[in-house]
Amino acid sequence: MIYERSEGPATYPMITAKLTADGTPLGWGALSALAAGDTAGKLFAASDSFYTNAPSIFEIDATQTPALITGKTIVTRGGHPAQKLDIEGLVADGEGGFWLANEGDPAKLVPHAILRVNDKGEIKQEIGFPMELLAHQTRFGLEGITTIGEGDDLTLVMAVQREWADDPKGQVKLLAYKPKAKEWSAVRYPLEATEAGWMGLSEITAHEGKLYILERDNQIGDLAKVKRVYSVALDAFKPAKLGGELPLVEKTLVRDIIGDLKSATNGYVVDKVEGFTIDKNGDIFVATDNDGVDDSSGETLFLRLGNISAVN
Repeated sequence: MIYERSEGPATYPMITAKLTADGTPLGWGALSALAAGDTAGKLFAASDSFYTNAPSIFEIDATQTPALITGKTIVTRGGHPAQKLDIEGLVADGEGGFWLANEGDPAKLVPHAILRVNDKGEIKQEIGFPMELLAHQTRFGLEGITTIGEGDDLTLVMAVQREWADDPKGQVKLLAYKPKAKEWSAVRYPLEATEAGWMGLSEITAHEGKLYILERDNQIGDLAKVKRVYSVALDAFKPAKLGGELPLVEKTLVRDIIGDLKSATNGYVVDKVEGFTIDKNGDIFVATDNDGVDDSSGETLFLRLGNISAVN
C-alpha cells in the first residue's frame, strides 16, 4: 500500500481502547461479533478463538470517533478463563448478561453450543447441539446469535456459517432454539454463488420485524465479490422441526458493503467482515476480524453505515 500524509482528522484507527490503571491500553483484537446495548451508541463485541486463554466480551462506546473500547470481561468457567471457546456471536439477555454462540470444531474437541453468561462473564448455562444436528456437523458452525420474542416465547436465532453434510449445496441453516421449551427448529437460507473460495454467513441480528444477515465470500482485494447485508422478514420466518423438510426463506438485499470497505481507507477489501449490529437508535455498525494479526494484514475496520431507515 502507498500512504500520503495530509492535514485533517485521521481516518485510522477506527476503534481504540482506553488505558488501564497502569497506563497501558486495554488489550483487544479479533473482534468476531457485534451486539447492541440498551442505549444508542453502546455496543458489545467478542474475541474469537485466537485468544484461547482469555475469551473476552468488550464494551464499546460508539458515540465517539474513533470508537472506544471501554471495558473487557473475561468469560470464565469455574473461576478460570473458559477453555474450548470460539465466540462468534453474542446478544444481550436483558438481565445484564449475554447469550453466546460458540463455533465448534470436532477436531479440536470444541463443542457447537450456546452459552449464557452473567454480567461478570461467568458461564451459567451451556446448551449443546442435539444429535439431529451433530450427526452432520463440520467445523464451520455458528456465526451469530440474536433473540426474537420474549418471556416463554423467547427464541434464540443462530446463523450457521456454511453448509453441513445434510444441507443442499448453496443452502445453510438458520437455527432456532426456545430456552423455555428446550425446542430446536430451523429454516434454510440461500447463499449467493461464488466463483472462488467459499460463501457463508458471518452475523445475524433482529430489528423491527426483520432478521438482518451478513453474508460474505472469503476473498480479499479485487477477488472479493460478496460482502452484503440481507434481510429476512420475521413474518416469513417459520422454522420447522429438525429431522424433516426445512423451509427455504426468501432474502432481500439491504446493502452491498464492498464500496464501504473500499472507501474506508482506500485500501484493499479485507476478508472477514464478521460484526454487524443495529443500535437502539437504528444506526448500523460493522466490524472486521483481524484474526489477532496472525496471517492477516492486521487492520480492524469499524464502519458506521447510517440509519437502517435510510437503507430499507
